[in-house]
This record gives sequence, structure tokens and C-alpha cells, in this order.
Amino acid sequence: MLRSVGQAPVTGSDEDPRVAELRAAVSRLRRELAAHPAEFTDRGIAEDELAALAAMADGGTPEIPRLRRSLLLVAGAIGSVSALAQGLAGVRGAVEMFGETGGR
Repeated sequence: MLRSVGQAPVTGSDEDPRVAELRAAVSRLRRELAAHPAEFTDRGIAEDELAALAAMADGGTPEIPRLRRSLLLVAGAIGSVSALAQGLAGVRGAVEMFGETGGR
């Protein structure tokens, strides 16, 4: 989809485009993780935190500290699986669209 710089995507609703992007990125990574054939120690942690991220996106505007915590847990759990690096980068980018927490 092509769009001008600064122009929000049209979703057909009043949904925050950041939430829509987070939902899409988490969904992609969940599918990639499900299709990944290798088992690894922290796979369950990654699956649980991706489910938590999906629930936050479904609930509207998520809490930024909780988003970042989940992202760190997912990154720690699957960071060494190079096949999932692009999907993880997508989730990271979606989380970063929410900006800073303001308290640090």
C-alpha cells in the first residue's frame, strides 16, 4: 500500500493505526513461530507473551510499559532464532510506534 509521509492508513474504522499495526505484526510473528519446526527452550515464553501482546492490541490502546516488557521477553525468548528475526523486528517497530513511557 502506498501512502504519503505522515498519512495514516485507512482502516475503515476509528481504530488507532498503531494498534492495527501492532495486531498485524504480532499475528505475523505468531504464524511464523507456529510454522517454525525447531523446538527451543523458551518457545513457550514467546508464545505466551505474543498472546499477551495480541490481547493488549484487541483491548484498544495498550499500556506502553507492558508492551515494552512483553517485547523484551519475546526478544529474549526468540532472539537467537534467526529465521524469526524479521517478524521480531516488525513487532519491535510496532511497539516503538507508541513512543516513550515518559517516566524515565
